[in-house]
Amino acid sequence: MNDAPIVPISAIEHFVYCPRQCALIHGDGVWADNAHTVRGSRSHRRVDSGQHRQERGRYVLRAIPLWSEALGLSGRADAVELERGAVHPVEYKSGVRHGSAADLQLCAQALCLEEMLGVEVPVGSVWYGGPRRRVRVAFTPSLRGQVVEVVHQIREQLLLAVLPEAPNDPRCKECQLQHHCLPGVVAAPVRVERYVAKSVFGCAT
Repeated sequence: MNDAPIVPISAIEHFVYCPRQCALIHGDGVWADNAHTVRGSRSHRRVDSGQHRQERGRYVLRAIPLWSEALGLSGRADAVELERGAVHPVEYKSGVRHGSAADLQLCAQALCLEEMLGVEVPVGSVWYGGPRRRVRVAFTPSLRGQVVEVVHQIREQLLLAVLPEAPNDPRCKECQLQHHCLPGVVAAPVRVERYVAKSVFGCAT
């Protein structure tokens, strides 16, 4: 991938949720925990252990490093199940499904596995801890194309090194970077003026 930045697979979910969040985490190196991230870390303890074992007739590999030279991707899979020659990636989420972010992240893992192992990976699964349900994800041509496009957009964002505008919408209340992003302050120039006036001069405009 010449000198273009390698895109972390985890950046896909961040970008789909909010491009500004992705830029803060993967461009500026900003991170903070909230209830959602702490719960996610706790639910990943078994996955992050790296312990491989036989489970219900399948051999399960955990915390597997992944990469793709073709896409310039790097990361890891929570789990990869091997059964009768089939390769099946599994992504673990502590909460409930939110849009297509997890599907795209899982598909990116499949693309890496296909390149690394020289096999077809047609499907995978996402385990959602909220409803305690496993959802099958088919890696269709459309989903694969979306992954390629999102990776391209993330790489462009990293190369430009420009922080996207804050959305200042309901997503912000659930974001762990709310206090770094300050969406209510930076989203509108008038609010910035009021914030500065109140903070510096002790008065409102």
